[in-house]
Amino acid sequence: MAYDADAIVIGAGLAGLVATAELVAAGRKVILLDQEPAQSLGGQAHWSFGGLFLVDSPEQRRMRVRDSRELALQDWLGSAGFDRPEDHWPRRWAEAYVDFAAGEKRSWLHRRGVRFFPVVGWAERGGYDATGHGNSVPRFHLTWGTGPALLAPFARRVREGAARGLVDLRFRHRVTALSGPAAAVDTVGGEVLDHSEVARGRPSSRTVTGSFELRAQAVIVTSGGIGGNLGLVRRNWPARLGTPPARMVRGVPAHVDGLMLQITEAAGGHLVNGDRMWHYTEGLHNWNPIWNEHGIRVLPGPSSLWLDARGNRLPVPLFPGFDTLGTLDHLMRTGYEHSWFVLNRRIIGKEFTLSGSEQNPDLTGRSVRGVLARARAQVPAPVQAFLDHGADFVVEAELGALVRGMNALVGEDLVDEGELRRVVVARDREVAHPFTKDSQLTAIRGSRAFLGDRLVRTVAPHRLLDPAAGPLIAVRLSVLTRKTLGGLETDLDSRVLTESGEPLGGVYAAGEAAGFGGGGMHGYRALEGTFLGGCLFSGRAAGRAAAAAVG
Repeated sequence: MAYDADAIVIGAGLAGLVATAELVAAGRKVILLDQEPAQSLGGQAHWSFGGLFLVDSPEQRRMRVRDSRELALQDWLGSAGFDRPEDHWPRRWAEAYVDFAAGEKRSWLHRRGVRFFPVVGWAERGGYDATGHGNSVPRFHLTWGTGPALLAPFARRVREGAARGLVDLRFRHRVTALSGPAAAVDTVGGEVLDHSEVARGRPSSRTVTGSFELRAQAVIVTSGGIGGNLGLVRRNWPARLGTPPARMVRGVPAHVDGLMLQITEAAGGHLVNGDRMWHYTEGLHNWNPIWNEHGIRVLPGPSSLWLDARGNRLPVPLFPGFDTLGTLDHLMRTGYEHSWFVLNRRIIGKEFTLSGSEQNPDLTGRSVRGVLARARAQVPAPVQAFLDHGADFVVEAELGALVRGMNALVGEDLVDEGELRRVVVARDREVAHPFTKDSQLTAIRGSRAFLGDRLVRTVAPHRLLDPAAGPLIAVRLSVLTRKTLGGLETDLDSRVLTESGEPLGGVYAAGEAAGFGGGGMHGYRALEGTFLGGCLFSGRAAGRAAAAAVG
């Protein structure tokens, strides 16, 4: 039986586009399948903030940040906490990825037209010892143009390949089976879905209008994770993080359903580390949703007072932006599903950034004028829209009224005004002098030692109850689903492995479907800016390896 193409790529997100672009560069013929309409080309990367993890970059050096491959690997391994037999390949992928981030990653992207915002961000700061979790230095490089700009050069190469007859783009094709000879796959079967004109990210029809069967020498799975499938998220929820929340907001659309992972497993692929996942604790209900239960993440600076549902201050070092999973672990043990930021207008104006391309029109549109206007604004327009329309915000001039609003919002008197006042006043006393035993204030001052934070991300320490900095603001935070850290086990050529450790003939995996490489190169925790980069790196490896194999 003849082949329909040299390779079939399943999933037209960032990893799929990169893999397809590499196959096209090698002159291979590719069929690119995706269950969503053409207007959703690029998948979740389109909605992303465009953050990338780079090591010892020109942007870092210009901001007086000294970084190295050795320091980055120390941070990565301290965060990943690899401790399982199946972490062999994830660890090797982690080492290779740090080499990539410290080596050719930036120049490879630069040659493709990708540019970076000059201020480097400092995510996942940790707060433990030198070998524990967190970034020792700022490494979060924001793509100028956010996610769409990162996608653009790869989408362009795929479209150019289509114009040359090397790429056959088939949207509304949902894969339901992989098959082939023993210990190999060469056939992809599935359903053709009804044509859909819905906007990107909105639910599309699941009406089946036909079926298909295609054959190729190589099949690359780049179908994403499980973040839109709340049932699968709860089924895989690790016991170490307590009971999964009954209510969560989705950081990705429902079609990020994880079903292709199960299909590949049924064909012989080995799924590992399914209980490792990356969900945020700073989720907001989007006041203008695109998909069902659409959540937006706050990218906070370090100054907000973080409280659990009962108004207790979170322990050291669980400050905003320091340890995502450590915070999730703590909050899930409180018996409640939400937490609070308490801050004021001065803090929200400088320290609140909302994740996502659609929440940052100035950066996404590459508007220097817009970025300058944001810097001059008392509160950036996207944040002000949430203050005006969002369901999670309470704004009051006085602390007692703020507490009453917080309790009214959740329908239960969980926060005691007197106790919260005691905590806030005690914190404010510590601001009056340059010495403090309050670890959060020490962290804030440490943040401002970094030029980027002092300029655009961290306000000078001041009293929360200072009327000149008001009004006071409370923000209810929910768990927001996002990334699958485990996935299909792969070797360094992105070949999917079977349970015995042998390659599943003809099958490759990249992006979130492969845990961004190896079945989970992040281990238990991520350093941020590493998800898009993992798609780039593993997609490139899969495309190059498949191109060589079918040559």
